[in-house]
Amino acid sequence: MPSDQKLDVIVVGAGNAALCAAISAMEQGAARVLVLEKAPIDERGGNSLFTAGGFRFVHDGLDDLRGDILDDLSEAEANQIVLPVLKKEDYLDDLRRVTEGQTDDTLSELLVGRSRDTMRWMRHNRVRFLPMFGRQSFKVEGKHHFYGGVNIEAVGGGWGLVDQLIKQTERLGVEIRYATAMRRLLQDKSGAVTGVHVMGPDGYADVHAKNVVLACGGFEANPEMRVRYYGAGWESCLVRGTRYNTGDGLRAALDIDAQAFGGWSTCHAVQWDISAPPFGDRVVLDNFQKHSYPIGIIVNLKGERFVDEGADYRNHTYAKYGREVMKQPKRAAVQIFDAKTIGMVRDEYRIHQVTKAEAPTIEELAAKLEIDVNGLSRTVREFNAACNPGKYNPAILDGVSTSGITPPKSNWALPLDKPPYTGFVVTCGITFSFGGLRINEHCEVQNTSDRTIPGLYAAGEIVGGIFYENYLGGAGLMSGAVFGRIAGSSAGRRAC
Repeated sequence: MPSDQKLDVIVVGAGNAALCAAISAMEQGAARVLVLEKAPIDERGGNSLFTAGGFRFVHDGLDDLRGDILDDLSEAEANQIVLPVLKKEDYLDDLRRVTEGQTDDTLSELLVGRSRDTMRWMRHNRVRFLPMFGRQSFKVEGKHHFYGGVNIEAVGGGWGLVDQLIKQTERLGVEIRYATAMRRLLQDKSGAVTGVHVMGPDGYADVHAKNVVLACGGFEANPEMRVRYYGAGWESCLVRGTRYNTGDGLRAALDIDAQAFGGWSTCHAVQWDISAPPFGDRVVLDNFQKHSYPIGIIVNLKGERFVDEGADYRNHTYAKYGREVMKQPKRAAVQIFDAKTIGMVRDEYRIHQVTKAEAPTIEELAAKLEIDVNGLSRTVREFNAACNPGKYNPAILDGVSTSGITPPKSNWALPLDKPPYTGFVVTCGITFSFGGLRINEHCEVQNTSDRTIPGLYAAGEIVGGIFYENYLGGAGLMSGAVFGRIAGSSAGRRAC
């Protein structure tokens, strides 16, 4: 596209938030929308591609969803599902609780309040959904009991989500330009954003537009920025997703006085297989994660437990426990299960690319995994003695807990006493950074004087103020879709 041709909207990024923004802008009447993707075409999709594709949204149960979201669910499948209602107030309460009350009220109200309608809108734009049978349910008395609030995923997971959204943008006539990285934002004399300066296959160029939407992620793939904001050692963590989220959009916006906002010292980081590659694998995708720890125990290489594995549903704790692993010797930990629970672990534990060992005794397992033998033996002995009797149910917060040990295990505390024993070695895998840009209810980026920067919008992981300290499973993709839709709509209206 010639550099002197002025577009209606440029969207920077090509993940879930960016593609929702492009679709929404076209719906508002923007005739010329360009998506800029830093990655080459075979690495497109941003972090969205590496997710499970799960969305957390408000709904009134299965019957509510079968009309316009799960519209191709069979009767046989429906009869096997127990799906709890997710009310707006419960969603907001959970978000406020996991962020220690710091989530921005305006943004969280928008995220939750528009979640249900945004899912309907995505389905209207040909994104198909299904229940997360393999990851978010336990089979109890012959039925799949869903838990934890994030129970619906895009068909094909993150890869399928990106593929379906890209196909829809192409149907609408949106151009996607690959291997083209934004270097800085262009402004006129009034301060309004008028386009972007890019580096593409043919070199540097200015691309002009009436509006720019930044939806190009955070800085988790930038080791210098990780160390600057998170501290020593963070250059060594593994990156769960794309190598291209290096903070380009953040730096460009901050350079024109955009306001930094949110949890810049915290991030989404999980337990990740210690043998995983430095960046996300587009075949294995998110299966290097290990998220069945609530039904086992986690120890460091000294054999010591260091978190409450049963503090809450996995969806409420997994994004902060990766940071706890970073604090342990050699940035490593081991999840341990016995024969009672190993059959209940998620599918990601059964891939070929997994670092694990199995042994008939705890001592032999420790030796195989190079854990301190005496330390692990003592920990398991004390843990088993501390487990209280109760009715074990992994699909609810069952209250089956320990007494007299630190840290406690608040739910799902079963003794490790039935061999063989299996251990999985994990490290920290960072997903995305929480710090970002400040936006208003129209997704307009605000400057350091709390004024709107005309023509500049933001959505997705580049937005700050929603997540602090911790994260609520399924809220990230939902946030990207909600605010991508708003940003595109706002930019599209301004262009027309």
